[in-house]
Amino acid sequence: MRTFSALALFGAALVLAAVEVSAAGAQEDETVKPVFQHAIPNIPGKNLVAVVVSYPPGGKSVPHRHAKSAFIYAYVLTGAIRSVVGNEPAKVYQAGESFHEEPGAHHRVGENASATEPATLLAVFIVDAVDEPLTIPD
Repeated sequence: MRTFSALALFGAALVLAAVEVSAAGAQEDETVKPVFQHAIPNIPGKNLVAVVVSYPPGGKSVPHRHAKSAFIYAYVLTGAIRSVVGNEPAKVYQAGESFHEEPGAHHRVGENASATEPATLLAVFIVDAVDEPLTIPD
């Protein structure tokens, strides 16, 4: 009976370890939180949409494009973000710096430049009201 209990306890520990590793892996991706969406009254058919993108240490986005009509202004709130848009060279943007993405641009790299500190980014979209989804992974 003692052997069975020890094996059951060992098995439970293995399951918990696997769950923790899986959860840790899931935290490597960014989280996107919508914070604002409104029609632009003097530009019929256009919306202004804002999201906060949070990256844990070492976190990254998958390569992606945005809605075809979307012009994006990105402002780094905290930490440092490494970005590659289109054929531009990689650049690291620090808190307080910004960049933009033209409609149809390919965002090849979006990631936290730090392996130890989190980073956040405010992304503001000007987009056709009917153009969804806002982000299309490769």
